[in-house]
Amino acid sequence: GPAYEDVDNRLMSLQLVSQGLTNAVMFTADGETVQAAEVFYKKAILVERGSFRPVTYATNDMLSGASGVFLKQCDYSEDELVVLMEMTLENLLSEGQLNHVDFLARVDILGALGRTVLISKFGEYYRLAAYLARYTNKMIGIVMGVPSLMEIFDEKYYLNLEGGILEALGRMFKSGLKLYVYPMIDENTGKLVTAHTMEVAPNLRSLFQYLIDNRFIEEVTDYNPDYLGIHPPEALAMLQSGDPGWERMVPPEVVQLIKERGFFGYRASAAA
Repeated sequence: GPAYEDVDNRLMSLQLVSQGLTNAVMFTADGETVQAAEVFYKKAILVERGSFRPVTYATNDMLSGASGVFLKQCDYSEDELVVLMEMTLENLLSEGQLNHVDFLARVDILGALGRTVLISKFGEYYRLAAYLARYTNKMIGIVMGVPSLMEIFDEKYYLNLEGGILEALGRMFKSGLKLYVYPMIDENTGKLVTAHTMEVAPNLRSLFQYLIDNRFIEEVTDYNPDYLGIHPPEALAMLQSGDPGWERMVPPEVVQLIKERGFFGYRASAAA
């Protein structure tokens, strides 16, 4: 009603998750809150998790490389696919606090790129997988970089589960979910690291190989090598310090939005 005209629905949605009243909320590119059951019904789902602070060329390259493979494998048209950009509450906390201005900057940018946004409490990927599988019987894919895959194979994250990493992976992949993994450059050696060449702990190698052999983990092979050196924290530090180099890492529509609205503590370069 009129009393709530000035309230941003996206902030209300964020509060529902942060106060523990719901596990996840979703809104469209124009900021409209939508129900998972409506959006996911009879659709394949592809999700990219991130902080999106800011969205870079690599963010988009990762998604387009994965969606090409995904659509080919499941033989769906683009109309049958829902693409989500997911942020967990953990991604949104800065210095332990939820910063509403920072949150709106991220979702405004994703909205400008036409993305649907999911805000969730699912720190663990297996919980995200279970949530999505509740709403569709079609294929589900999660897009990530090699560093995130390395984290999935770090047993310290599963100490709270009776079955440890085996239980977590069983729960994650039971609905036929696949991971689409974007490569990275090892900064120490300069070599390309892919889902197939990354190292895991010796006691997990057979388990890892099983997932590779059975194609639960897929490599993203269609990527732009120029984007592998782009890291959002580096772009963020540059835009906050007035170094114009960040503009080469970020799509033009995002650059424009950040400059116009002063997002993320943007400082104009001295030369500007």
